[in-house]
Amino acid sequence: MIIMSVDLGLARTGLARCDKSELLSSPLCVIEERELDVLEVKIAEKASECGAELIVVGLPRNMDGSEGESAQRARAFAESLSERTGIECVMQDERGTTITAHNYLNATDTRGKKRKRVIDSVAATIILEDYLAARRNGNT
Repeated sequence: MIIMSVDLGLARTGLARCDKSELLSSPLCVIEERELDVLEVKIAEKASECGAELIVVGLPRNMDGSEGESAQRARAFAESLSERTGIECVMQDERGTTITAHNYLNATDTRGKKRKRVIDSVAATIILEDYLAARRNGNT
């Protein structure tokens, strides 16, 4: 199944996807958009282009596991995106993904403007990899 993931941000939103075998995850793109309705349309177009059958949206929980305003925003966005696309959206805890993404980019010495352009899609890839691992282990 082709699965797309979304790392929802206030200004930039990262997207990633996996192959049909659900083994390889890769960054798809970063969308720079602050208006949620416009962002939703752009993500819907990308989902259609890549043939997504499921969308995983990062859930920004607090470190203690509770959900704040950002988590509520992500849940509402996922629900609206699912209605727009007709594709099921599931939530995946994204705690620590941005830190992990920064570590990956440090290891590859990706700096400056290039880093800023890719960090959100790398975080989306990590969200997707976490979801796929949970799926393989029967935890979804």
